[in-house]
Amino acid sequence: MQEAKAVAKYIRIAPRKLRIVINLIRGKSVNEAFAILKFTPKVGSEVIEKVLRSAVANAEHNFDMNVDKLVVSNACVDQGPTMKRIHPRSRGQAFKILKRSSHVTVAVSEK
Repeated sequence: MQEAKAVAKYIRIAPRKLRIVINLIRGKSVNEAFAILKFTPKVGSEVIEKVLRSAVANAEHNFDMNVDKLVVSNACVDQGPTMKRIHPRSRGQAFKILKRSSHVTVAVSEK
């Protein structure tokens, strides 16, 4: 079974926030996934929609798949590198701020 995939790396959103959105579309048809992402009020839905559009375009262009029969077969969010910042606190203390990044992978295949 052929699979077309798209990857977005170094997204400056924490993986925990993106996984909430990606779990909504895993296993759904592409048209249903676009509808879900359009009405999901999370900042990660825009990023995931962009990656999904890229995966659909790859399937259509590279593998000549029918867009109406496509299903989100695999969708995952992996943790990217973490930027470490220091926030000064009282009495000379320093607190760490961890700015996490993500790698988003979406794969589609025909039903």
